Amino acid sequence: MTAVPPPGSPSRTTCASLLHELQIIWDEIGEGDSERDTMLLQLEQECLDIYRKKVEMTRKYRADLHKSLADGQAQIAAIVSALGEANSFSRARGTLKDQISAIKPVLDELSLKKQERVKELSVIQSQIARISSEIAGNGQPKNASDAGVDESDLTVKRLGELKSHLDELHKEKALRLQIVNTHVNTIHELSVVMSIDFYTTLNEVHPSLSDHSTAHSKSISNDTLARLTALTNSLKQEKQKRLQKLQDLGSKLIEVWNLMETPTEDRDKFDHVTRLISSSVDVLSRHGCLSLDVIEQTEAEVERLNVLKASKMKELVFKRQNELEEIYRGVHMDVDSDGARQILSSLIDSGDVNLSNLLSSMDDQIVKAKEQALSRKDILDKVEKCKFAFEEDKWLDEYEKDENRYSAGRGAHKNLKRAEKARILVGKIPSIIESLTTKVKAWESEKGVPFLFDKVPLLHIVEEYIAQRQEREEEKRKSRDQKRLQEQHATEQEAIFGSRPSIKKPLGQSTNANSMVGTPISRRAGTPLGRHGVSAAKERRESGRVNITPVNYVALPKDDSVARRN
Repeated sequence: MTAVPPPGSPSRTTCASLLHELQIIWDEIGEGDSERDTMLLQLEQECLDIYRKKVEMTRKYRADLHKSLADGQAQIAAIVSALGEANSFSRARGTLKDQISAIKPVLDELSLKKQERVKELSVIQSQIARISSEIAGNGQPKNASDAGVDESDLTVKRLGELKSHLDELHKEKALRLQIVNTHVNTIHELSVVMSIDFYTTLNEVHPSLSDHSTAHSKSISNDTLARLTALTNSLKQEKQKRLQKLQDLGSKLIEVWNLMETPTEDRDKFDHVTRLISSSVDVLSRHGCLSLDVIEQTEAEVERLNVLKASKMKELVFKRQNELEEIYRGVHMDVDSDGARQILSSLIDSGDVNLSNLLSSMDDQIVKAKEQALSRKDILDKVEKCKFAFEEDKWLDEYEKDENRYSAGRGAHKNLKRAEKARILVGKIPSIIESLTTKVKAWESEKGVPFLFDKVPLLHIVEEYIAQRQEREEEKRKSRDQKRLQEQHATEQEAIFGSRPSIKKPLGQSTNANSMVGTPISRRAGTPLGRHGVSAAKERRESGRVNITPVNYVALPKDDSVARRN
């Protein structure tokens, strides 16, 4: 249950409660009845004054509401008439506030629609005035944006008429502006290619064409269009003229460069000119490629090269000869250098030969020499492989003669590895020689001439090396047989007479148990000593060697001594 507030609390205060409280206070004070009546009369008068003022204010407020309602209705009627729309608004019923509340959104909506219509008409009229002025060539009209709008005629019909007129003007302006932009872009491209001041050129036609500010638009008048057309045609003719001139100069440069064998880095300086030879005037757009500076520099270079051409030709001829000789020497082909140079000197000094034709002829010889070198490359690669195998074979022979090869010296392990690889390679020498011989014979059969290696037939060198190796192998075989007989004889002598007693070492030197035994172990066991007298290392070495009887072997010493002897 909710508690009831005590008397005198704010929530229970009323006129009756206040009057009751006042009676209690008066009783406590001791006020008389007359004083009490006077105070009550005064309170009643003050209340009447307050009510009277409130009634007057309410009457005035009612009059204002009537006026607002009438003004709103009048405004609605005027706006509807100006917009040319049917008056579909009907007066609402009810209190004044209800009527005003009902009319306010309608008036707000119509007022907003009027403002939008006025703004739309103003924009269209401003655009019409501006575009008309641009087409006429009269410049920007003053106060075009402040063109007055007749607010008494805001109908859709009037708006449609202005839009239709503006559309026609827009189309005409767009067409003219497209023509202007096409001319401007073409002039810009031509100016870039020929390094002409683009903005200065446009400014001579009309200042607005070179002005980037948004406050000005490009001129689209008839006079501007005519002047742009004339300028474009003039620049195109100039471009064609300059391109033709540089193409002629570029052809002359290439001709002289080829004759003088000008280095690539020197040619690159005028690469921008020579690339124009195959260019079309319509697609050429590289910056500054047809400038007057480029033409002047190219003309000066052509003139300079023509002066050097005469003195350079003899040097070029001998340079071709050097290249030809290098190709032949690189593949071990013989060439008569001195004789060829004497003939060339005589031809040049006589003046009866065209140096350009001579250079062309030597270029053909170089091409043929390269083809010959290419046909010999496979065989020469096999020759190099043979050389390496022969060098390893020679090194292996020297290595195996070294009694200290198994010592723990520096590099001993590397030599052991090399010896192992060399033995494998030496074992492949017969197949290498056979492959080389087959290649040489096939080449000679195809070409119909012997394969010469530094003036000597390569097959002769192969045969001579085979003979030399067979002799060397025979000597090695005889040496091994002789050594084996000596060791066998020593073994037999030890079996008959016994091994020599070991010599007693001086004091201070270390001895082992076996060295102090007088009789060899082999005699006590009753077995021959010969087999045990050969060291295990030597047995492994002898059993690991391959006794090769090479066939079709070739000798290619580094100094080519064999070739010179033949």
